[in-house]
Formats: sequence, C-alpha cells, structure tokens
Amino acid sequence: MPTVIPYVPQRITVHLGVPSSYAANVTVSFSDYVKNVASSEIYPTWEESALRANILAIISYALNRVYTEFYRSRGYDFEITNSTAYDQAFVNGRSFFENITRIVDEIFNSYLRRPGFVEPLAAKFCNGTTVTCEGLSQWGSQNLALQGYNSTQILRNYYGNVEIVSNAPIRNITASYPGTPLRLGSSGANVVVIQVELNRISQNYPAIPKLAATDGIFGSRTEASVRAFQQIFSLSVDGIVGPATWYALVRLYTAVTALSELRSEGQRYYSISWEYPDPLQEGDSGEKIRHLQYMLSVLSAYIPSITPIQIDGIFGPATKDAVIAAQRWFGLPETGEVDDPTWEEIYDQFAGIENTSLRDPEDFPTARSSRAQGTQSTTLTQFPGADLQLGQQDPIRQEVIR
Repeated sequence: MPTVIPYVPQRITVHLGVPSSYAANVTVSFSDYVKNVASSEIYPTWEESALRANILAIISYALNRVYTEFYRSRGYDFEITNSTAYDQAFVNGRSFFENITRIVDEIFNSYLRRPGFVEPLAAKFCNGTTVTCEGLSQWGSQNLALQGYNSTQILRNYYGNVEIVSNAPIRNITASYPGTPLRLGSSGANVVVIQVELNRISQNYPAIPKLAATDGIFGSRTEASVRAFQQIFSLSVDGIVGPATWYALVRLYTAVTALSELRSEGQRYYSISWEYPDPLQEGDSGEKIRHLQYMLSVLSAYIPSITPIQIDGIFGPATKDAVIAAQRWFGLPETGEVDDPTWEEIYDQFAGIENTSLRDPEDFPTARSSRAQGTQSTTLTQFPGADLQLGQQDPIRQEVIR
C-alpha cells in the first residue's frame, strides 16, 4: 500500500495581508520563508537551544497550514498569510541573520507532532511579554535556555508530549489535488488519501460506507462511499473525486484537527455564564472576549468564511472581521459589534455543533448547564468533530534535535 506522509514543500506562497484582503502574494522557497519569519520573530542573540525551539515551532506551524491546505481548501490561492493576527510575521524582502540561516538550513525539514498523529503540530507561539497565549512563549523560551534547557525540553515545557520528526521528504507541490479526477479504476497514493478521509468522516456519518481496506484501489466500495459523501454534502453525486469533492473532503477532515486543538481550550468555560454580556466591541478585553473568540474559532472549523482567530482575550481587528463574517452568515447587520442578537446566533450555532456533532464530553466540553435553556440551532450538524488519530506508520526517522 502506498505510504501517505506529510512533506516539506520546495516553495510556499505567502499572502501579504489578512486572508480576505486584496494584498499581493509572494512565492519563496520554504527554507527562505522560515529564515524570514525567524529573523522577524526572534532575536539572533538568544541561546542556540531557544533559537532551535522557536524555529521548530515556526516550521511546524507553517507545515500544518500546508499539510491541512488550510487556506487553499477555502478557495484562496496561497498557503499562509503574513498577518500575525492569523499566522506568523513575514517581511517581504528582508535580510536574514547568519546564525538563524545556519540553523534553518540544518532543520528546515523537521517538525513537531503529537504521538499517534500524522499532521504537523499547529505550534502556536507569542512573545510572552506584551502578548500571552496557549503556546510557546518566545521570551520564556530564552529564559529556559539560560537555565540550561535544551530545545526539546523547551518545546515539551510548552507543548507537552511532542515528537520531533526529521528528514521529511521535500516535494515541489503547492496543492494536493492530483490534477485529474479519481474514479472507478484509479489507484495509487491519492486514492489512499481519499479512503483515509472517507473512513474518518464515516465515524460521524454512518450513511457513508466504511472501507475495510485503504489499499489505494478505487473499487466499487470506494465509489459507493464517495457517492454517499457527495449526497450528504450537496455535491454532484457522480462517484468521481474532482476538485470540488477533493477539497470538500480536505475541509471536513482538517476540521477534526482544528476542533481537537480547541478541546483543551474549551475546558476553561465550564464554570462561567454563557448568558449575553454587555455589548462587546473593538478595544474591549477580558474573559468574555476569550469566550467569544472560542465560540468563533469553533464555528470557523465549519464555516469557511469565518477565519480562525487567536484566543487572546483582546477584541482586535481580526476578532472584528470574524464577527462581521458571522453576522454576514447569519443575515444580521454587519456592524462588527456583538449585540444581543449576534451573541445569541453565535451561541446557538455553537450549541448546535456541541449538541449534535460533538456528543462525547471527553472530545468536546459541554457547558449547557451553565446557560439558560433555549432553542438550539442544528444548521451545522453535517460535520465531524473528534480527535484525529490515524495511527499510520511512516518511514521518517524520528530523533531529538538538540
């Protein structure tokens, strides 16, 4: 059976602005992208173990965007943005620091992942002084390095049990769609991809026939599963995996990853009220803003027009854009401010997901008991939402990088 594993792209396309802006795209080599971001994000005078830890986080985050086709599956023509509200700092045309260049050249095809998971870790980070987050603290990593921590110890201090994968293959590919439709009689690694995705999605949609073997052969059972998937998600029911079906599978499959990343974040909301607070607007901050951002982040896994945002408790431009996108989806006035109707729609859609797609409280936190009961929308029930653990074996050598 063909082996399907993450790869490092030779080149990556960066959008010089927020996702929906009419900014330019630039395409650079992946290693130059990492050098640029590292030279923009961290100080070259830091201890080498801190530099390596930060660079590995930068690489892993970017590869997660590439591997999950986070933006391309939503119709964009780039892999990542340079907006720190969404992704990592990238300054077009800047020079690189010599020691950062040396480290990146050594480890640009290494990345982090959770044990048992295939995809690179979406390794969030922030500076740890003016901004804090649920990931690596850049200045905190330097402090740990000064205490004698090596890069692996620094990374596990912030991300827990992670593996460092090295020598990932390098390929000159920017989009996963194979270029020609897959149909009855097709075979190869691309068929394995859709078989794995169909089997995972079928855990939430029993109407999709589960495939006994992911053997890379597009037979009648695979065709039947594709047809069932197309029927459920309002695609042309022809049993052929063209671009529309391919990227619908990608979006649904990667939504699982996005929601598993949010699972632990949601635990903090067990004990707070879900009732509508005072109006929320740009410039506000606090726990209610984090609460709002959490619900918007969950919705973004299901509604492509709502771009995921950082859960930092600060109502900035990115949060306002997400609120406007939600209001547009709900048919509400696009004010960018969260009034009572906006909060109720966001909560009801969130509760519909929680109540119908994410029933297992171990997979997704439920807080309905702390909010008054009311009508809960089930508009968005046709999506999966649990941890993704493929358990695939791969030939990539794993080692601790120090």
